[in-house]
Formats: sequence, structure tokens, C-alpha cells
Amino acid sequence: MVTKPDNLGAWFFVLPVVLLVAFNALVPLMTVVNYAFQETFGNNLFFWHGVGWFEDILRSERFHAALGRQLLFTGIILAIQIPLGVIIALTMPKKGVWVSVCLVLMALPLLIPWNVVGSMWNIFALPDIGMLGYTLNWLGFNYNMTQQPLSAWMTLIAMDVWHWTSLVALLAYAGLTSIPDAYYQAAKIDGARPWAIFRHIQLPKMKRVLTIAILLRFMDSFMVYTEPLILTGGGPGNSTTLLSIDLVKIALGQFDLGPAAAMSLIYFLITLLVSWLFYTVMTRHDNA
Repeated sequence: MVTKPDNLGAWFFVLPVVLLVAFNALVPLMTVVNYAFQETFGNNLFFWHGVGWFEDILRSERFHAALGRQLLFTGIILAIQIPLGVIIALTMPKKGVWVSVCLVLMALPLLIPWNVVGSMWNIFALPDIGMLGYTLNWLGFNYNMTQQPLSAWMTLIAMDVWHWTSLVALLAYAGLTSIPDAYYQAAKIDGARPWAIFRHIQLPKMKRVLTIAILLRFMDSFMVYTEPLILTGGGPGNSTTLLSIDLVKIALGQFDLGPAAAMSLIYFLITLLVSWLFYTVMTRHDNA
């Protein structure tokens, strides 16, 4: 049997991408690792500090509080956006001219830059001149996101839901449109109710895209920075100071590079671990 030789020429096209990824990811990562295990007193002089920074971060109440706020925010976001995105996808038309209209409308929020989203909602939610803030106060609600932690949290969650639910809806819609009509015809013949169709046909067929949606939304919401920074600045007080915002404050505001590097590595490992757990749980029955 004659086998064709491998075409090694293709690697010359892949090599620039590999080098670019290495430069943009591995080199900065090794720099962070270098700072995480050393101490410096200036003049580019470094001293070995071992795991001291990691111990300080893990024992810090400030880190625990920021991590708790980050986990709370991510949990609320997933609990709202995943079901809401599926519901929207189920109500979207499958045929006709309205399909294109709905897809364009759903994609519009995803095209807006993150800093613009934060600025829009900051102006929109101001209690005196913002349409949302003024309307809520006019209706009798005591709303002021600049002074009330609950109002700030509600505004932050509403902003993220408005911005990113479209992603979940589009992914779920892609899963729904891939279901052959034969499944629905068989369910109609059997007299299946809408809930039974959703549970036994639509939801299993959407499992893979929902896995991707959950992973993407977890990673995005767990590492969110620009939108909440512009919207609330971490306030009022520290009520919306998420882990990402606190990390930047330590690194750039206080210029504590060692603790910031250790905190960023812990942040990275938590994200990696939880993403792996999500993926493992969602795909554990795929090969059964």
C-alpha cells in the first residue's frame, strides 16, 4: 500500500500564527509569573519572594469580597441570560422575511463596543437626566445608581443582559434550525404537547450550542471589566468592585505588581477550573 507523503509546506502558513499567539499570550504570561514570585524595590532589582504573594492574596478579605461579588454577578447573569436566550430563540420565526429582520436586530447589541455600552447606560441611568433614572423616580421608585448599591447592581445586570442575551439567543436559534422537520412531524403524529417537544426534541438538540453559550457567557461575565468600570466605577463604595476591577486597582492604582501578578494567576486558574467543570458536567453523557 502506497501512502502519500505529508505536505509539510502547510506548516509555513501556520507558523506565523503560532509565533503571534506565543508572543501575545506566552510572553506576557511568563512576565506575570516572574512578578508573582519576586519582589522589587525599584531600579530593576528583583528578589525571590516565593509563594508569599499568593498566601497574602488568598488570606485577604478584600480578595474574598471581590471574588464573592464576581461569582454573584456571574451566577445572576447565567441564570437570566441562558433561559431568556432560549425563550427568545423559540419565539423567533423559522421561515420568511422576518427571519433576516430578527437576526439583524438580535445582532445589533453585539456590534456595539464595550466602552460605548458602558457610556450609553451610564447616561441612560443617571437619576436626574437619564431616561431610565428619571422615569423610575417619576413613577415613585427610589432609584439612584450613584448612591444606592442595589440600584447600581440592578443597572449593571440590566446592561449586561441587554448587551449579551442576543449571543445566547443566536446560538440557541442555530441549534433549533438544525433540527429536521421529521422530528416535529413525528411528534405531531404522536400528539406530543409543546413542553414534551421542547424537553425531548429541542433541548437535546440544543445541548452542544448551549454548552458553548454557557462557557462563553461564563468567561465573559467572570472577566468583565470595561462596562462596569464605565457604568459605576466600582461604586457606590466598593459594592460593584468586581474582581477584574479590583485587580486593575491593585496593579495600576497602587502599583503593587507582585500581589497583582499573583492575583491575576489565581484569577486565571479559577476561570480555567470552573470552565473545565462546566464543560465536564455538560458533556459527561455524550460518549455514554
